[in-house]
Amino acid sequence: MKPAAFAYYAPRSLDEAVALLARNGSEAKILAGGQSLVPAMNFRMARPAALVDINRIPGLDGIVAEDGWLRLGALVRHARLEAPVAEGPLGRLLPEVARHIAHLPIRMRGTFCGSLAHADPASEWCTTALALDAVMVAQGPAGRREIPAAAFFSHVFTTDLQPEEILVEARLPLLDANWRCGFAEFSRRAGDFALTMAVVALRLDGGVVRQASIALGGVAPTPVRAPGAAQALLGAAPGAESFAAAAAIAAEEIEPQEDIHATAALRRDLIRAMVRRALLQAVPA
Repeated sequence: MKPAAFAYYAPRSLDEAVALLARNGSEAKILAGGQSLVPAMNFRMARPAALVDINRIPGLDGIVAEDGWLRLGALVRHARLEAPVAEGPLGRLLPEVARHIAHLPIRMRGTFCGSLAHADPASEWCTTALALDAVMVAQGPAGRREIPAAAFFSHVFTTDLQPEEILVEARLPLLDANWRCGFAEFSRRAGDFALTMAVVALRLDGGVVRQASIALGGVAPTPVRAPGAAQALLGAAPGAESFAAAAAIAAEEIEPQEDIHATAALRRDLIRAMVRRALLQAVPA
């Protein structure tokens, strides 16, 4: 199929793009990579009256490390993150995650911020953003505002962004050398959407875990945390035993969704396995 008719705009500045969104309201969609939007339009699952193409706006493809944050602009493509773009644990985590996203042609065009704005519950970047307490920066007619990841994802394909706002930047914390990160996901074939994924971040001090974050994707309408599992790790020495115990807690505290791809019982088993694998990747036993 082909998309329904739409108006096409190619603004040359953020102010112009915001004005176009304000004029068209909820009838407009932003085009950055288009790897999710265009197929939806072709199947007429999405019928925007206007497309606002931000690819010609300068300054949106930057990656900058400053003030304790890694700032990723709205036009940073997935493929750029397959190689380290930062020092330390974050620089090692992002390539591991990026290589699991779809296939190379999609990674060459799709964008980090576009993935966040699309808010697919099986998105690797959405789960990573939640695990790391990322901050999203939106620009609208009233200026810029910052949205923490915990408040950003509302429901399936739904975020806190307003129709007239553009997600111009995502900020990830630059973790110091005391942090360890891990990622694991299960999909039926390479490049498929994950049935379950886990992203973990641990801060070690004195041989024990002092801070812990565990986020899961593909199991609920939004990425979710496993706070009980993270709490169980605090004060414990990292290792196979403590990791297995935390993974078991995660599998019990999350109520996984059931769909045509997997039963709730299967996803519960996958939660246990993926959390354990991600923890062992972070701190090998």
